[in-house]
Amino acid sequence: MTSQAMQRMRACAITNSLFSPETLQGAIDMLGFIQADPIRAPARAQDLILRHRVLDYRAGDIESRYPSLEVEEDFLYAYGFVSREVHGLVHPRPHQSALSALEKMTLETVRDRGPVHPKELERRFGRHRVVNSWGGYSRATKQALERLHYAGLLRVARRENGVRVYEAAEQPAGHLEPRERLSELVLLVARVLAPISLSSLRRILARMRRWFAEPVDHRGAIQQLVESGRLASQRLDGVTYAWPASTAMDRSAPPLVRLLAPFDPVVFDRTRFEHFWGWPYRFEAYTPPAKRRRGYYAMPLLWRDQIVGWANASHAGGVMDVELGFAERRPRDPRFRREADAEAARLEAFLAPAPGELAVA
Repeated sequence: MTSQAMQRMRACAITNSLFSPETLQGAIDMLGFIQADPIRAPARAQDLILRHRVLDYRAGDIESRYPSLEVEEDFLYAYGFVSREVHGLVHPRPHQSALSALEKMTLETVRDRGPVHPKELERRFGRHRVVNSWGGYSRATKQALERLHYAGLLRVARRENGVRVYEAAEQPAGHLEPRERLSELVLLVARVLAPISLSSLRRILARMRRWFAEPVDHRGAIQQLVESGRLASQRLDGVTYAWPASTAMDRSAPPLVRLLAPFDPVVFDRTRFEHFWGWPYRFEAYTPPAKRRRGYYAMPLLWRDQIVGWANASHAGGVMDVELGFAERRPRDPRFRREADAEAARLEAFLAPAPGELAVA
């Protein structure tokens, strides 16, 4: 019984996230949130996530097409791209403190001048450095822009060579009542990461409490959604998982090999990863080389409904090189090699520039 339930859970995690390829806008709307990361090895996380879900997607498409899409850069449980519908849920965020003098001047400048590159503000206000939230140093103007963006006063208009260009954000006319907004955020996270353990769901929503001007009961909201049937739930090996009641649970995972981004929704929750697939996956880009077990940017290797190992991929001089590693042993199914080769070919096509375009830098 437990084995059948686990298989059902794994299939749910895979098939509801790795849906049939859509248009770029369609995939953004279906996902709701795409985590972003600047590391490119062999491509940025947002591109690696979207290539499985968008027809004929090429690396860099979301950035190059961003101004024409109904999408925003913002935070959900991490930083990334959100649909306009989701953007309406993550705001308003109350200001944690009054705006500083520099933030006020920055906001006034952007409102007056239109889209502004950070370097323009550096020339105007100086290149002073301040301690950032990582313990390092950032330009004071850069930090002011980021705080104003987080507060919803600015939005990312576009990127130039990967650098965010900001403009004033339109303030929405109305907002959901706090209790309804909180419930919608619970359902959103549960959908993006379905099935999600209640402990992980509570942990993520605990951070979102700061988005409300008044105290909110995220635990009570989750429990109420479970009791009302809007969130389905099941206990598996002592862990209770939840998912929106509308989620399809009876589909089986297709016999495909997929190389997933380290931040793909299927593998985002490392605790669930170990429970579902029986081995610990860790992102090792920030691990000292001598201590890495799987590689700088090892991508989880999905075969059917099992994550059987990882892959390190490089693309240099037009040549695709994919090195596989396995948590236990290489799958014996003769179709595995054929499907692995097909996935490597898809990855190569995704990285190749379209005719008449330059390669992504």
